[in-house]
Amino acid sequence: MPEVGKKAPQFTLPDSDGNKVSLKDYLGQKVVLYFYPKDNTSGCTKEACDFRDSIAQFKKLKVAVLGVSKDSQSSHIKFRDKYDLNFPLLSDVDTKVIQKYGVWKEKSMYGKKYMGVERTTFLIDEKGKIEKIYKKVKVSEHVEQVLKDLKQ
Repeated sequence: MPEVGKKAPQFTLPDSDGNKVSLKDYLGQKVVLYFYPKDNTSGCTKEACDFRDSIAQFKKLKVAVLGVSKDSQSSHIKFRDKYDLNFPLLSDVDTKVIQKYGVWKEKSMYGKKYMGVERTTFLIDEKGKIEKIYKKVKVSEHVEQVLKDLKQ
């Protein structure tokens, strides 16, 4: 997993509409890069809607928000449109970027083990360095905490 103070791993991924989005496009501004397990699941929907509802505050602070999951672009389109999401959702179907960021982990549900995305957020500074890492995110107060940290 990348470390605080180190350069964030570079990537280029397609957004919902197929546009290529690269981390380097955001040099000069902070980025909240959040990795989430799956479109249209309860926790992921709550997290996305919290970012949506707070996007004006992020914009005021000149901070971009990018969501990443292994869902397809078509899944992202449905998710974005259903919840009126107002920030890019990036599709990492082959999990290359998810693995680069160290958030592809063994998980367990009902005793069954499987690989999946561990909900994690990276705050990346204007120079492309990792400023803060939020591991095993608890959705309920997460966006509020990120905004609080950005305002300090």
